Amino acid sequence: MHTTTLSFSNLHNHGELFANMLRARHELFIQHNRWDLPEAEGMEYDQYDTPASRWVVVHDELGQVLAGNRLTPTTTNCGIYSYMIRDAQRGLLSTIPSNLLYEPAPVSPTVWESSRLFVSHRVPASQRRRVHARLVMELGKSARELGATSCLTLLNANWPRWAKRVGVDMTAMGPVMEIEGVMNQVVSMNFAQALH
Repeated sequence: MHTTTLSFSNLHNHGELFANMLRARHELFIQHNRWDLPEAEGMEYDQYDTPASRWVVVHDELGQVLAGNRLTPTTTNCGIYSYMIRDAQRGLLSTIPSNLLYEPAPVSPTVWESSRLFVSHRVPASQRRRVHARLVMELGKSARELGATSCLTLLNANWPRWAKRVGVDMTAMGPVMEIEGVMNQVVSMNFAQALH
């Protein structure tokens, strides 16, 4: 099992890995979960897949994607969009309620957003915890290398059950709410302690 953090600057070094990650997102989010998301050529994407973002990918030696995640700086802007959680709070996203945070969404070079976090439904149950832990570990490493002390993420509300298992200090940043039939909550993942 390998982990790779992709950027527009290094995509050319990793063959089909970026496209495979977008294909894995398509398979899970559009085909399996039946979410209405943009797609092209069997790949899922949205307005936040820009050169400002990074993508953390867990994969095997053949490039089969096991898990993935997108990191986006909270300081970025592209047209009317910034980052998903902030744009939802600003009422720009019809599928996510605007009251998802207790406070105004942060805009800071030390806070990044973690979005589109997934583990492929093809990963056997016996390996899911290990794959998920590997993804979160690489996410933390990449976030710290980018100067982040924390990441905001919209997660399934069952996060308290697994947060300690993957070794990340998490704090609820908004209420539990139903989104497309799933109970979710915005959480801050604290990476400051690991910066030393």
